[in-house]
Amino acid sequence: MQILWSPLVALLVCCYHSGCHANRVYVHPFHLFAAENVSCETLQAQASKPLVTLPVAPLDPEVLTADSRDTSELEAQRQNITERTAVLAELLNSLGLRMYQALSSKQQSTNILLSPVNTYGSLVTFYLGASKKTASSFQLLMGLSSGTDPEDCVSLVDGHKVLKTLQSINSLVDDDSDLKAEITTQVWAFTRQDAQLSEDFVQGTQDFSDSSFIRGVDFSKPQEAEQLVNSFVDKTSDGKVKSIFKDLNASSDLLFITSFNFQGNWKTAFQPEKTSLQEFYVDATTTVMAQLMTHTGQYYFLNDKVQRCTVVKLSLSKRSYMLLVMPHEGANLHDIESKLRTDVMSDWHQSLQEGLLELSLPKFSISFVNDLRDLLTQMDPEMEDILLGSQAEFNQISNIKPFTVDKVVNKVMFEMSEEGAEPQEKIQESGISVKLTINRPFFFSVIEGDSNAILMLGKITNPTL
Repeated sequence: MQILWSPLVALLVCCYHSGCHANRVYVHPFHLFAAENVSCETLQAQASKPLVTLPVAPLDPEVLTADSRDTSELEAQRQNITERTAVLAELLNSLGLRMYQALSSKQQSTNILLSPVNTYGSLVTFYLGASKKTASSFQLLMGLSSGTDPEDCVSLVDGHKVLKTLQSINSLVDDDSDLKAEITTQVWAFTRQDAQLSEDFVQGTQDFSDSSFIRGVDFSKPQEAEQLVNSFVDKTSDGKVKSIFKDLNASSDLLFITSFNFQGNWKTAFQPEKTSLQEFYVDATTTVMAQLMTHTGQYYFLNDKVQRCTVVKLSLSKRSYMLLVMPHEGANLHDIESKLRTDVMSDWHQSLQEGLLELSLPKFSISFVNDLRDLLTQMDPEMEDILLGSQAEFNQISNIKPFTVDKVVNKVMFEMSEEGAEPQEKIQESGISVKLTINRPFFFSVIEGDSNAILMLGKITNPTL
């Protein structure tokens, strides 16, 4: 396939290859997700099949029901736990880490949160509506290119199969219902009133979400449209997503938003009587008083002298866990983040050793809004231009030609209770506990243990914000 953005090739190829070090028989991702009867299709050719579009219901502020969907299809995709989950996890982990590094480097002193699973899902949804030329660029970024196509054609993957595999990863966490770990994903798409959207794109919004809302909006009066859309999202998200869109344009074609919410308890409860106000060192000259929870018990942890950090594993449910990384005193969190790779995180996990630990951790919940176009620009401006900007072609989204993607926003939320799903274990009197107080900026990731997919990446620089 012809790559017009050659300075990005090394970045994108590295996005893929850095995720391919698992101990398994190697299967090229393309072959696991290839479309049926796949062949190399000429980049400039018309679509291989006519565009099937669906009418879009106008936005009615009184009608808050989600779009209807085939529940039998959803149940089938939740049971589709196969080798594809592990392969896709490697790809989204690698891309997610690079996106996180781009985000963190621009916002070094603020709390941030990114969901690789959710961001990947947004990219694949737009892949379903892209021209072959633009789709080939999406595949390269996501690590799903065949690697053997000539310059003038592309072999396409089945985007629905990719999205359903993402939902299968989420469902692995949801299966832990007894431990109260839950992921909720919502999607909203607002398009101009005279547009119909392709059946493929509409199906894509449902493939990796729990509920979706597609509505037509009159953008000719941008301020009224902004108020109407924001109010609708607020109500249909139960107040979790507020005032998400600003500065709408009268010529808008499409606004797209996803919401990814991880909510649960720690697997083992902290000891409420030991929660206390303590100093948290935001930087060398700034401290805040934060509520620090404390628990003494058996943990898996690691003192990494090379990376100059301490790593602790915190179980969130039977399958999901958090890797919490705090720099050693005098070390810089950004230096550790800049070296994050899938192999580094894998080495951390494999090197953890169990021991008695007195852990003090700030209470924190975090929500963060990522503008996907801004995020791609931070990675490389040319990347954003070709995937979602002026050079992107979306002739498979709508009957409107040309059709542009105006805003793509991901809202990510991480909420944890102080309580635990399991009671306090008895601590043996013998042995001396290691004391670890998380009292300065730290990095964390939330991981689904069966597939090893990274659900969330974040950092807390100030737990009181």
